[in-house]
Amino acid sequence: MFQISQMALAACLALSALRADAFTASAPRLHHAASSAGQIAIPSHLAVPGAASSLLPSSPSPPSSSSSSRSTRLFSTTDNSSSSPSSSTLERLPNSSVRLTLRIPPASTSAAYAKTLAAIAKQLSIPGFRKGAKIPPAVIENAWSRNGGKNAIKTMAINELCSELIGPALKEEFDLEPIGQPALVTPADVLAEGMTPGEGEFEVVVQCDVWPDIRWKEMEGKEKPYAGLTGKYRRKPFDQARFDAALRDLAERYARLEPYDDGEVRPLAMGDACVVNMTGYLANPDGSKGEPLPDAASGDNVEVILGTGRYMEGLVEGLVGGTVGQVKTVSVRFPDALRNKELAGKQAVFDVEILSASRRILPELTDEFADQVRPGLTVETLKEELRKAVDSQDAQEYVPARNEALGKALAEVMEVEVPETLVTNQAREKYALMMTDMRDNGMADEEIKKLISPENFDKYKELSREGIVRDFKISMAVDEIARLEGISVPA
Repeated sequence: MFQISQMALAACLALSALRADAFTASAPRLHHAASSAGQIAIPSHLAVPGAASSLLPSSPSPPSSSSSSRSTRLFSTTDNSSSSPSSSTLERLPNSSVRLTLRIPPASTSAAYAKTLAAIAKQLSIPGFRKGAKIPPAVIENAWSRNGGKNAIKTMAINELCSELIGPALKEEFDLEPIGQPALVTPADVLAEGMTPGEGEFEVVVQCDVWPDIRWKEMEGKEKPYAGLTGKYRRKPFDQARFDAALRDLAERYARLEPYDDGEVRPLAMGDACVVNMTGYLANPDGSKGEPLPDAASGDNVEVILGTGRYMEGLVEGLVGGTVGQVKTVSVRFPDALRNKELAGKQAVFDVEILSASRRILPELTDEFADQVRPGLTVETLKEELRKAVDSQDAQEYVPARNEALGKALAEVMEVEVPETLVTNQAREKYALMMTDMRDNGMADEEIKKLISPENFDKYKELSREGIVRDFKISMAVDEIARLEGISVPA
């Protein structure tokens, strides 16, 4: 169990591996999935099943929905028959979706139809009419008969009306940011059959996902639900062996040398120190001496501390048991990572003359020793600092698990409806990345294409839904906490 302040929480999550950057508070970025070089493209029909006019169920009946309406002059008109303001009605649906009903005055349907006729006329070449001449509507409708005639033109006019009016109605009148493409509840070609341009009020009903609002849950005794948030995650026990090694290494730095007594003949042991002259040779295949090594690889009056892992492999082991005045022939192997690439990984033979030897006396772990490391330290505070240092290094391995625990805890103290369009778009992006990974791992493109189907995508989306929803909630929460607490992360 751990506890974290709201500021640390926001900064931690903003910089963590929670993939919060998969979402954004700017809805226009959600209109497309991010792409990268070499990424497999997933057909758009997998992102939002069905045609645009049937993006959502044609007649859903969600429970506990709310509705609101406003009267507003959405359309500019000079038609005296449409002097009363047009009205729009908004119905709230689950999962941050809305149903918008627009009641369009006759003058607007007439203007949209006339605009569509003018656009079509520019594409047609009709005998008896020069280019740019005004062509009667009936002539244009007849010339367009191969493309669906008058009903097709009305369908185009309805689509034109929707593209111009739906966005402003949602944003300006209801202060909502649409996500994805609004969809007609009734297809435009069906609506066209009942529309007579310039006659009567025309009703259009669309359904659309909108950017959701965030609501913090009421937490007893907490003004800020995210303050003092706690979570759990598993990690390995404290690495006592690593702590002991770090403490020993620290003591090694403050070891004092005590020369052997005059005349004392004592074999060198691990932990001792000695001063030697070294003359090196490349080793022949049979282990004998070969070409002399460069002067840089040999040396006089070299201090050697007999401890594991300090020098090239074989040197310390070859000196253990030696005595002052003795010349020992030692076989070694240069490290593979040696800067001198001509010697890296090579076998060598050294003649090592032991000039002097000393005992290394490690200091006792007392307050006096701790004060020597840093004035004011005690042995207990020294151990505590070292323990924290070892633990913080180990903790880096568990940053993803810690962040996931924080994310889950944060998601539980907030309420937000996640739009289905966003879930679909994010699932589509993740699905494309999965297909790309399969190709990178050697799967043939033909086999991958077999996996790309609406059925497989729907299954994948449902499997991914929980993670997508959680990540979206965390992203929104992080942005909101940063806003409330005045936190910003430098670019």
